[in-house]
Amino acid sequence: QVQLVESGGGLVQAGGSLRLSCAASGSIFGINAMGWYRQAPGKQRELVARITSADSTNFADAVKGRFTISRNNAKNTVYLQMDKLKPEDTAVYYCNAEHPLGGYWGQGTQVTVSS
Repeated sequence: QVQLVESGGGLVQAGGSLRLSCAASGSIFGINAMGWYRQAPGKQRELVARITSADSTNFADAVKGRFTISRNNAKNTVYLQMDKLKPEDTAVYYCNAEHPLGGYWGQGTQVTVSS
C-alpha cells in the first residue's frame, strides 16, 4: 500500500505561480513513477506531468514550458511547480504513484486561476 498526500493548491491570479507537493508513504520502494493529473469540471482526468524513477519526465503539451516536475527522494516527495498559470489550468490536481501492486491516488487539491 502507498499513501499519497497532496498540498499546495489554492487561488491565484492568471500569470501567477503555485507549487504542489505530494508526500508518499508506505511501500514506496516499489514505485516506478509518479505523476500529476488534473480534472476540470465536466472533463476527463488528464496527465499533466510525470517523472520516473530514472528521472525521465514528460508533460502535457498544454503545460510544456510552464510547469516543472521534480522530486526529493530524501523526503519521498514529488513537486509540481506551476508558473504562468492560466484560467484553463483550473482543476483538481491529483498525485499518482505507479507501483507493481497497482496505481495509487491522492485525495486531490484544488487549483483555481482567476482571470
